[in-house]
Amino acid sequence: MLETVINLHLVCLLDPNNLVSPLGFQNPFMLLSSTTNMARELNVSKDNFSKWYDEVLHYADIIDDRYPIKGVGAWKPYGYKSLKLMIQRMETLLDATDHNESYFPLFVPASVFEKESDFLKGFQGEALRVTKIGRRTLDEELIVRPTSETAMYPMFSLWTRSWRDLPLKIYQTVPVFRWETKMTKPLLRVREITKFKEAHTVHATKSESDKQIQEAVKVYKEFFDNMLIPYIMLRVPDWDVFAGAEYNYDFFTIMPDGKAIELASVINLGQKMAKAFDIKYISSDEKEKHAWQTCYGISERTLGSTLAIHGDDTGLIFPSILAPFQVVIVPIGTDIKVLAKAESIKNNLTGIRVHIDNTRKRPGEKFYNWEAKGVPVRIEIGPRDLAKKKVTIARRDNGNKTTIAESRTSKYVSELLNQIDKSIYNKSRRTFRKQIHDTKTIAQAKKILETTGGIVRLPWNGNNKKGQDMEKKLVGQALGYERNKKHLYFARTY
Repeated sequence: MLETVINLHLVCLLDPNNLVSPLGFQNPFMLLSSTTNMARELNVSKDNFSKWYDEVLHYADIIDDRYPIKGVGAWKPYGYKSLKLMIQRMETLLDATDHNESYFPLFVPASVFEKESDFLKGFQGEALRVTKIGRRTLDEELIVRPTSETAMYPMFSLWTRSWRDLPLKIYQTVPVFRWETKMTKPLLRVREITKFKEAHTVHATKSESDKQIQEAVKVYKEFFDNMLIPYIMLRVPDWDVFAGAEYNYDFFTIMPDGKAIELASVINLGQKMAKAFDIKYISSDEKEKHAWQTCYGISERTLGSTLAIHGDDTGLIFPSILAPFQVVIVPIGTDIKVLAKAESIKNNLTGIRVHIDNTRKRPGEKFYNWEAKGVPVRIEIGPRDLAKKKVTIARRDNGNKTTIAESRTSKYVSELLNQIDKSIYNKSRRTFRKQIHDTKTIAQAKKILETTGGIVRLPWNGNNKKGQDMEKKLVGQALGYERNKKHLYFARTY
């Protein structure tokens, strides 16, 4: 009798479709699955952006922010794969421009971290300090890197002895930690930045460092174009330049709630850090000189911004370059011939990331799930399609479906991915342009920032005091200016 009971329970547990076991007990796995699906149903409009954003990241398995430390989240495999794809693209661009990947320590001695006073002011309030090992107080506090200038530059001073050692172009992709005091938001404003890609360069002259800035700007423009994210690049006003730097350019986009968000900074550090960290070289005329430096970085904030901009009420819409799966194949039914055909189609889609959903969920449930997860293309195939040698293809961006001959699938899907990318990029560009407003007066600019949001552009004479006075009168932050200094841009920001 005991053996019979065990076997009957195994039937129940192994088959999640059996709601009631042969003994009359409800299948606990079925109840759990049902409850989970109900709880995970995405039922919020993107008009309520803050709530939509949090829920869609959770529903689409990007990140789980329920970790018991505010501003720290656990990446789920689907989301982490997308993050890796983003970083891989940036690293490819850096490798192509003669940057070399390296790694520097997580901890920085406090005495080293505090060498440059302006830099210290910029990060002191956010830096985490290690003061004890167990119960023993350390002789010197260790700073957990908020960024890696102070970890890298003492080593640079040992590596750059001659003009022949220059330029030095290094990058690393590492976690950094900043104890954000503002409200945190997954991927956008966090305390643990999971993948901070920071590049640091050393040069013999100012003109060479300026050229490096232009190269970095070009790399970033190509990168953000690849991500299909609209942006504006501005030179940061003098009063808000990165701590201790000569000048920097920032890239901004506009989120669905009308706030601007900084995507990246490209910074000319000048010689201040080189002097603080004794980064010198012997020139070709046998003179000892301090070097010139630049740095620039991005993080998962770019991924969060991209997902926020392209998504809709149904869920995410991935650009193909970032999609963990660019195509999902949904077999209709369990016919072994249909499953075999799905596998054959997958194998023929060479160079494309493809997933076959052969779970036991209903087709409609699968469709909804993958739409919410933002997979660009869905291929449906059932017994009738198999008999007719056809497949049905649905595109995520507009929901349109097309039935084509199965033999055309590979070429059609490749072309469709490009069409979808163009479509979502053009849509985001149109929206972005509408959110940049030309204004003539402080009152007009203030009204726009307090109502519709976006970025406002005000006439400016290039005077720093005038610019700071304008900023104080507005609800937003001065983002920067274009080369001619005739206008200053403002926005509410993250």
